Amino acid sequence: MTMNRAIAAALWLGLSALTAGPALPGEAGDAVFAERGPWSLDKDLNWSLQVKGPEATGFQPVKAGSLTLTEVTDPSDQQPVLQLVQKTDTRTRQIGPFPISAGDPVLTFFLEQVTRDMAGLTGGSPFYIRNRIKEALFQGGTIDRSGDGAVASFRPFAQDPNAARMGGFQTLALTFVLGEDPAQPIRELRAQTEGAQPGYLNRMALQ
Repeated sequence: MTMNRAIAAALWLGLSALTAGPALPGEAGDAVFAERGPWSLDKDLNWSLQVKGPEATGFQPVKAGSLTLTEVTDPSDQQPVLQLVQKTDTRTRQIGPFPISAGDPVLTFFLEQVTRDMAGLTGGSPFYIRNRIKEALFQGGTIDRSGDGAVASFRPFAQDPNAARMGGFQTLALTFVLGEDPAQPIRELRAQTEGAQPGYLNRMALQ
């Protein structure tokens, strides 16, 4: 299965690197979208994958899944490309290819999965949801730094005029645990609602 490259290019652009000092407008998003390419993988990178949420038609929870970023050879030109392999409780699928030099395929995968899950669980427009998430990541958020990294957090729908119709997703928090070096893979990606039960959780952790 191939992800929508146009969406990836338009929404999930690589921005500037993580720097010291107090957070400025957009700085949290800059840290999340720091340049991690060109990728040169001497081994596969693996994230654990867990997805929980209310029962709904088409929604697929994942108890103990994984996502692997691997480097493969494009048969059309024999050049290296990136590929994702997702394993869940019920299936295994390949996603890609992605160019070596562009973006972060794992981040793209995570944001698109959250968008699709929220749209499916609320009945909302994925285009509207994607745009609100994009605005939050590019223009807002907070960043807390520790000695060996940083945590960037966003609340895309906290002030949304349609919050009352979002079935708990108005409390959605996106959290990214980053390494000290902004070029490192993101250590943890988490989307979680608060309050309403059963809530939604999508968590990926680098192994």
